[in-house]
Amino acid sequence: LDDDYLAGRGGLIDPNRAVERVQPGSAVTDTETIYLSVADSDGNMISFINSIFDYFGSGVVVPGTGFILQNRGAGFNLEDGHPNQAGPGKRPFHTLIPGFVTKDGAPWMTFGLMGGSMQPQGHTQMLLNILVFGMDLQDAIDAPRFRHMSGYSVAVEEPISAEARAGLEALGHEIRVQGPGSFGGAQAIIKLDRGWAAGSDPRKDGMAVGR
Repeated sequence: LDDDYLAGRGGLIDPNRAVERVQPGSAVTDTETIYLSVADSDGNMISFINSIFDYFGSGVVVPGTGFILQNRGAGFNLEDGHPNQAGPGKRPFHTLIPGFVTKDGAPWMTFGLMGGSMQPQGHTQMLLNILVFGMDLQDAIDAPRFRHMSGYSVAVEEPISAEARAGLEALGHEIRVQGPGSFGGAQAIIKLDRGWAAGSDPRKDGMAVGR
């Protein structure tokens, strides 16, 4: 357990006065989705994403395994006639995207980004960074991101210039500057002429390793 977190929680206790209610802490945040990219010496590539949806998912642990079953079914709608109504053979609405790009018919890049509704937005931004703006893999991951929240509201990372923010506001957007935790976390591998390049997002825990 983190010493600073424990000290903060302990500081809420007053030995000289009763406390009626203490709000729960936030030791665990944004930990329900993982993404893995894998490539081998034969050119095989895997793009894998998994999410239990809510914290602790369904709350059901498979006996003898230690992993928790997801509760993505909560994404269904029970309204008759709704496009996302629960039914046989259907998947609930979700944003899970194990990204995969081919080049000349062969595997070229595996990539993925965690973070709820940021996932399709982040995937698009990463692809543009690489395919249009010519960034290398790690630069494409590190580049500042923006996120449409709802309506006119757009969140941006602080490195996005004040000039760019002002331009968006002039178009009618409501701009909010937020910390990196709002913009997902990416992992990726791309095939080079000789070997591989891998990248991992500093916004999240994770790393690129080879052997």
